[in-house]
Amino acid sequence: MRDCLGDGRGGEAGSAVVEFVFLGTLLLVPVVYFVIAVSQVQAASFAVVNAADQAAKVYAGSDEAAAGSQAAHQAALFAAGDFGIDPDQLDLRISCGNGACLDPGSTVTAQASISVPLPLLQGTGLSMATVNSSATQIVERYG
Repeated sequence: MRDCLGDGRGGEAGSAVVEFVFLGTLLLVPVVYFVIAVSQVQAASFAVVNAADQAAKVYAGSDEAAAGSQAAHQAALFAAGDFGIDPDQLDLRISCGNGACLDPGSTVTAQASISVPLPLLQGTGLSMATVNSSATQIVERYG
């Protein structure tokens, strides 16, 4: 009787490893891609807040509007670069409150936005998210 039924291992030998590798890869690749995408958005959100804050502080502390604008853009690029953000992804705009930008007591607002590309597809121009931030600083009265 045992000869007819066999030992029960016949055609199933070794297929568990193949199934595990196939299903593991099939499930793991999208999860890893999702984790990379979320981490890029998180890094961009930290970078945009830091870039707007630093740009507003640098501009409010400068003596001239043109030099302040240049220094603010450099500070924003440097701050975003700390989080691995490409300079082409950052858009910075500086606006002033009432009166001239650098009058004592006036406000300076920096608005920054970063377009986050799809992971592993940076060259396509496709964006999965855009994160924005703004920061306002008051120009010192007794600078």
